[in-house]
Formats: sequence, structure tokens, C-alpha cells
Amino acid sequence: MSNYTVDRTKWQKLSIFDQMGNIYSEVGRTFSAKQAGDEKRAQEATARALDLFDATAEKLAADNSPKLREVLRVREIFVDESKHAQTTSLDNYLMQFAVAARTRQFK
Repeated sequence: MSNYTVDRTKWQKLSIFDQMGNIYSEVGRTFSAKQAGDEKRAQEATARALDLFDATAEKLAADNSPKLREVLRVREIFVDESKHAQTTSLDNYLMQFAVAARTRQFK
């Protein structure tokens, strides 16, 4: 298992779109590894995704943001879906943040 943890200071400076887009990458890696039968890679990606969810939640909680509830719910869905290797609803939801983050880069 990887001992990776996100740099909280840098993470807090990202927009919610960038944060959720990066979470989407780790979620995707989790499900890709599971589908390939690589449990070690899946566990490492899951740990990274959960760390990113937690870092996002910490910032939102500190800011008393109404977005906190949504992020925690998505985290909960990820944990449930990762047990069964189901990606459809979560994949579609998180992809929208990645697209928004990319679109914002070019404005």
C-alpha cells in the first residue's frame, strides 16, 4: 500500500472543479485496476482517492461550505461502488468536473 498523501496546502488552493477532476482520475484508476484484476493497484488508487476526498472535505468543512455534504456523499458512493467494481453513475458525475476544470483552463 502506498504511503502517499496529498500536499494539503497546495490542494486547498485548487478550485472545486480541479479537486473533483483529480479525484475522478484516481476513481478511474481504481476501477481500471479492478477490472484488470490488479488488486494491489486498485487498493493504492483507492487510498489516493480517499485521501483526496478527505482533503477536499477538510477545506469545505473549514469554510463551512454547503458543498461538503455533496462531497461526502460522493465519497460514500465511491466506497460502495468500489466494493462491487461498478462505475457508471459515479463516472458520469465526476467526469463533469474534469470537463469543467479543463474548460476553465482555456478561458
